Amino acid sequence: MKEIILLTGVSGAGKSTAMGFMEDIGYYCIDNMPAELISTFISLMEKSEQYSKIAIVADVRTEGVFNAFREAVKDLEKTDYTVKTIYLDIKDHVALKRYKLTRRKHPFADKFNGNTSEALVYEKKQLEPILQNADYVIDTSDLSSNELRKRLTQILLGEDRDAMNIHIMSFGFKHGIPTDADFVLDVRCLPNPYWIEALRTKSGLDKEVYDYVFSFDEANELLEKLIALLDYLIPLYVKEGKSQLVIAIGCTGGNHRSVAFAETLCEHFKEKWDNVTTNHRDIERR
Repeated sequence: MKEIILLTGVSGAGKSTAMGFMEDIGYYCIDNMPAELISTFISLMEKSEQYSKIAIVADVRTEGVFNAFREAVKDLEKTDYTVKTIYLDIKDHVALKRYKLTRRKHPFADKFNGNTSEALVYEKKQLEPILQNADYVIDTSDLSSNELRKRLTQILLGEDRDAMNIHIMSFGFKHGIPTDADFVLDVRCLPNPYWIEALRTKSGLDKEVYDYVFSFDEANELLEKLIALLDYLIPLYVKEGKSQLVIAIGCTGGNHRSVAFAETLCEHFKEKWDNVTTNHRDIERR
């Protein structure tokens, strides 16, 4: 399904945070696009199958923004894209506090000689028609960044299974520990297939090696405990706004035990999460 999210709302309500999350879950994001240019931009994107999920943060700093925004939505509804408008709102006193903390200037501040309160009132008046026609309205006044991500997950994904990108890799300790790993597990405590002459030139992708690794009770118990730990932790990471987890499984050379474990973990997590990948960094090194 091809989808366009039009993200707009009050300045300071969290559009940048929302856009960062949407990038994490696979949306091609464009920031501060004038509403007048949306239709032209989409007509260019339609020519490529690469852009099936697009998020546009619409610029509301020009006069007559609603008319331009409304025309853009009408044009988009004629395309193959499903169009949703998400409006981020915020209470005035919270917005004022945020501007004081960040020391940033409101986009309309100059229009009112630097008076942020008047700028907010004016901006909300400009946005009122868009607010009334939005598909979803999120008041971020009392939401943390992670709570905003959770609300967007409910709207965009329907459930958490697409919100986490899990990457599982095998490696050999003698070639160095991966620097980007969130978890590193050492399986050198298990019997090494390398010392079985018939298995030495094979890898954990081969059934003979896999069967050997998991012929030991220790390997199965270790796998069971590891899965239990990660099944408990990953939803907590999603809740806290983490969108990527790199799990590195290491053995001596990165050919046998670590590969078998990585493949098994990958198959397990694919049953629960949509974005699961694996690679074997050192499998070609002998």
